Amino acid sequence: MSRNYKFHNKEGIYFVSFATVFWIDVFVRRVYFDYIVENLNNCIEKKGMIVFAWCIMPSHLHLMFKSTIQAPHDLLRDFKSFTSKGIVKKIQENPQESRKEWMLNSFKKAALNNSNNTLNQFWQQHNQPIEVWSNEVIDQKKNYIHQNPIEAGFVENDYEYLYSSARDYADIKGLVNIEKI
Repeated sequence: MSRNYKFHNKEGIYFVSFATVFWIDVFVRRVYFDYIVENLNNCIEKKGMIVFAWCIMPSHLHLMFKSTIQAPHDLLRDFKSFTSKGIVKKIQENPQESRKEWMLNSFKKAALNNSNNTLNQFWQQHNQPIEVWSNEVIDQKKNYIHQNPIEAGFVENDYEYLYSSARDYADIKGLVNIEKI
């Protein structure tokens, strides 16, 4: 994690974005999206994560969250570590993954430049957490998260994108058990 970006307030609400190595568009198959959703819900149920907003894009994830049990950097580290191993395994085992060899080689190449990883590196190291401290900043970050699929041209309305909390804010039950803020 960059020295300029830290989780300074253990009780704070944070906006983070983290991307796959080399900005690889991994999240183009439902199985990979669903694995992230499953693990976000697991962190909510068992690890004290409160998610206020989220969105999975093809190469990255946006999240506004709070941790109630452990330090937020520990929770995020554990989430990234667990999901990276799980998604790499899903890619390895997916007979329909046409980009398998290329992606796996990219993860291995990234790991060679990182002493923390011996086999594969899926997520980029940095998270750049930003503590959201006011209603204005909360709304700004939430809107940024929800506008991503529109900016990418995937949907016309934010609530149409399945892998985002925008649905919850439009009173449509979303996939992750969020708390509205």
